[in-house]
Amino acid sequence: VQLQASGGGLVQAGGSLRLSCAASGRTFSRYVMGWFRQAPGKEREFVAAISRNGGTTYYADSVKGRFTVSRDNAKNTVYLQMNSLKPEDTAVYRCAAGSRIIITTMKMGGLYDYWGQGTQVTVSS
Repeated sequence: VQLQASGGGLVQAGGSLRLSCAASGRTFSRYVMGWFRQAPGKEREFVAAISRNGGTTYYADSVKGRFTVSRDNAKNTVYLQMNSLKPEDTAVYRCAAGSRIIITTMKMGGLYDYWGQGTQVTVSS
C-alpha cells in the first residue's frame, strides 16, 4: 500500500484545513487508518484514527472536538478535517495504514504497516 498525503499549508489561528490521504491498491478497506504528526524537536504524536468501515473513530485529547477523521473506501481516501487550528497544531502530518490495529491500539504508531510521506501544516498566531 502506498499512501500520499496532501492538503497541508499555512493558515492563521482559528482557521481550517482538510488533509487527504490517498491509498493505492484494492485493499484499502482492510486497513485501519491513522493520522499522526510530528513537530520540530518533538516526538511523533497520535492525532486520530478510523476503523475499517468508518464506524469507529478515535482522537487525541488535544484535537478532540476540533478535528474530524473520515474515509471513503470507494475512493481509497482518508480525510482529516481540522478546524479551530492553533499554533501548537503546527507539524508534519502523516497518514498510516494498519492491518493489525484494533480499537485499543489505534494510537500506537509502531503497529501501523504503511506510512505516507507527510504534509506540512503551519498555523500562525
